Amino acid sequence: MPQPPASEPTDLVVFGGTGDLSMRKLLPSLHLLDRDGHLDAGTRVVAVSRDGLTDADLRDKAAAAVRSHHEVDDNDGLNSFLDRLSHVTVDVGGDPRGWEDLARALVPGRDRVFHLAVPPMLSGSICRGLRDAGLVAPGARVVLEKPLGRDLASAREVNAEVAEIFPESATYRIDHYLGKETVQNLLVLRFANVFLEPLWNSRWIDHVQITAAETVGVGGRRGYYDSAGAMRDMVQNHLLQLLCLTAMEPPSSYDRDAVRNEKLKVLQALAPLTGDRVDTDTVRGQYGPGTVGGEEVVGYLDEAGGPSTGDTETFVALRAEVANWRWAGVPFYLRTGKRMAHTRSEIVVRFREVPHTIFPGADGRPGAGELVIRLQPDEGIHLTMSAKEPGAGAPRLRPVPLRLSFADTFPNRSPEAYERLLADVLAGDPTLFVRRDEVEEAWRWVDPVIEAWTDRNTPPEIYPSGSAGPAGAHRLLGRNGRTWYEQEQPR
Repeated sequence: MPQPPASEPTDLVVFGGTGDLSMRKLLPSLHLLDRDGHLDAGTRVVAVSRDGLTDADLRDKAAAAVRSHHEVDDNDGLNSFLDRLSHVTVDVGGDPRGWEDLARALVPGRDRVFHLAVPPMLSGSICRGLRDAGLVAPGARVVLEKPLGRDLASAREVNAEVAEIFPESATYRIDHYLGKETVQNLLVLRFANVFLEPLWNSRWIDHVQITAAETVGVGGRRGYYDSAGAMRDMVQNHLLQLLCLTAMEPPSSYDRDAVRNEKLKVLQALAPLTGDRVDTDTVRGQYGPGTVGGEEVVGYLDEAGGPSTGDTETFVALRAEVANWRWAGVPFYLRTGKRMAHTRSEIVVRFREVPHTIFPGADGRPGAGELVIRLQPDEGIHLTMSAKEPGAGAPRLRPVPLRLSFADTFPNRSPEAYERLLADVLAGDPTLFVRRDEVEEAWRWVDPVIEAWTDRNTPPEIYPSGSAGPAGAHRLLGRNGRTWYEQEQPR
């Protein structure tokens, strides 16, 4: 990982410090930062929960979490990381002595980062507790996880509660997709290569596809998913952020506000999905039983988690339009789903065909090209061009890819998304974090779609687990003669 900006010795306080997110993502990522020399020697991690653990209990849990996440060759390196960890029991809204214990655990005068790895409805209570306990020192920062609310009204409420204690400049809203190397390379690809910019508009681009597909189901998270669904869980944040980075105008500089200002303009330019457009330009699906990777799996309604309302979407496909001069008439197709045939996150830019082909009867799509930015798996960038097959006679054209594989090109290990984002939080760099007005503008666009689905009371279309999603998603593109880009998966 490239050397991140320098940071000072910091007390990183993680609320929900023994929860699933902390054990799966935060602590393993912090260990990697420590192992690679990117944590200041004085930085400590204080896990806060209601579990009543000792420091030794926490370190045992953290060691198991780190080892299950990645190989640990140097136990001494792991032990030095574990020495940074301590646990404090705090019952938010309960016994005030927990806040006093937390105050004693922090070093006076040191930078403080409060990472709220908890449901968003607790954010206001935690921030007020920190303030009342006198723990919000100058320069303190707060990190918020998604989903930030479940609609515009609740997002505004969470933002307002946090803003009472922490200024916007000290509030870091994580969208882990923005920490992925390929997402950051999208900006470099667009704004550091002169040959692409003249083509990056409606004259040369036919449409854009943004896909985030997973083979996994909701598992034990069905209770959460019943209250969220794929629209809130994925589209409102991850997919719209990718759309913004694809469609944004060149910022004046790679600056925290310059980049986020341009993303906000894209969200403000999204044509509303209301009225008949909800019926014609959105698709909801829910996975049923099927086969994924050779394994028989149950449908959503049979997942663990108690009774379900039955109308939760685990798949969304929609057609969005950015109503500005650059993108007028270019559809952006967004798609996300669980229990799909393959795990794949990618952005596909499909260029228009040449205005006149001189190769009549040629095979393939002469002159047509596709730029594929693959986020996972096998991060890389593929540009498909037409080439002539060897041989005599009339030219036979075939699409061929020019591939940039990050793993092959850059031998050093690429940092995981949370590594990069945690390093930026500790360094006080908010460029890759989502600003309050971005969050609220995204909800402003998403809310009418969810409300229309609720009013129509139309059940989601069932699709077999292990498939490419519901048939409606294919009709969405097919009525304009388009198809989803499906790349052969590695075997």
